[in-house]
Formats: sequence, C-alpha cells, structure tokens
Amino acid sequence: MEAVYEVSRLRKPMPIDANWNKAQWKKAKTLEITHYMGAVPPFKPGVEAKMMYDAENVYVIFRVQDRYVRSLVEEYNGNVSGDACVEFFFSPDSALPERYFNLEVNAGGTPLIFYVTKPWTGFNKLEAEDIKQIEIAHSLPSKIDPEISEPVTWTLEYRVPLSMLRKFSNVTPPGPGIRWRANFYKTASQSSNPHWITWAYVDNPRPDFHIPRFFGTLKFK
Repeated sequence: MEAVYEVSRLRKPMPIDANWNKAQWKKAKTLEITHYMGAVPPFKPGVEAKMMYDAENVYVIFRVQDRYVRSLVEEYNGNVSGDACVEFFFSPDSALPERYFNLEVNAGGTPLIFYVTKPWTGFNKLEAEDIKQIEIAHSLPSKIDPEISEPVTWTLEYRVPLSMLRKFSNVTPPGPGIRWRANFYKTASQSSNPHWITWAYVDNPRPDFHIPRFFGTLKFK
C-alpha cells in the first residue's frame, strides 16, 4: 500500500522554533517513520513528522523519541547521516519524479542538501549561500558528544524557500490537487545503535535511501 500524506496549507506566518506543540501545527496530520531497512536495532526510536506549505515555502517538523544520540558534524554537507539524523527526500517537479532533493539534518541542526538527477552519480551539491536560506531550529545543542544514552525526545523544524529550489529544479507550485513524490527517513549510521528507518516502505536488501521509485506521495490540500 502506497504511503500518502496530505499537506495542509499554512494560513499565517509562524516562527521556526522546533516547537512541535505550537498552534500552527495542531491541525497538520502526523506521519510515522516505522519501516526498517537492514538490521533492526536493539532500541527502536519513535519518529514522527508533519509538513505544511504556503505560496513561498514548505515547512517540516520532526519529533524523535530517541536514545544513543550523538551529533558531531557542524559543517554544511558533512556526513550528518552518521549522527542522529532526520531526512526529507522530495521531488518538487511533478513531471520528473526521479529527480529529487535530499535534505538531511542532524540533531544539532547541521544540514546537507544535494539535488540528485541520478542516484549515486548525479549529485549536485548546494553551496553555503543556498543552504543558509533554509531556516532551521533544533531542540538539542549544536554538538552532542559524548552520546546521550538515556531516553531523550528531540525536535527539529525547518522552512525551505521554493525560490531557492528553483535555482536547481523546476518546481510544481504546491496547491490543492498538486502531488509531489517524497520520503522521510531517520538514521544514525555511526551511533552505538545504528538504524535506517523509512516512512514509505523501501524494498531493498540493504539500507539505501536513494531509490526514488519507492517514494510515497505528498498530496497538497
């Protein structure tokens, strides 16, 4: 069964502050990231996300009930997926669903973002001037070392301007009836509890998030 998420429209501006419980998110539906790739870890994080949009931006927030959390990378486009990391892969051009952005942000708020024209070979790295346009808020410190082994709930929220995406891709403007392809992920590949979790199920024997044919569907309301 295909994963489908209905994306609500944001009617008024909101602060980007990583507050899962603020009023603007109350009516947005929650999706759960529950499908494991590779070995299932001893501890299973609880991972939720929500998404909204307006005429100029898309907005995403994650809430993670976690353990064994570390976040070492502080440079743009570093190996953030080795840390506790949440990821949003999305194809904003409805006519070219195999081309996508992979936005990966660790628990400390450090992002990596590429525009991918072909998985593993067609990676176009965004530069700092573009990445800085993504407004990111996070509940944990920018660097987490040593690893937090006790239970901890952390949140991460961001605003992605459509104008920035248009530098690299055609963007089908979000609106009622529009659909994008996408997947949401959680990983921490270099922690003491390594895992790879997906929203839309990915049928592959080893962990690999870069398989766009398994993306789910975002339906804008």
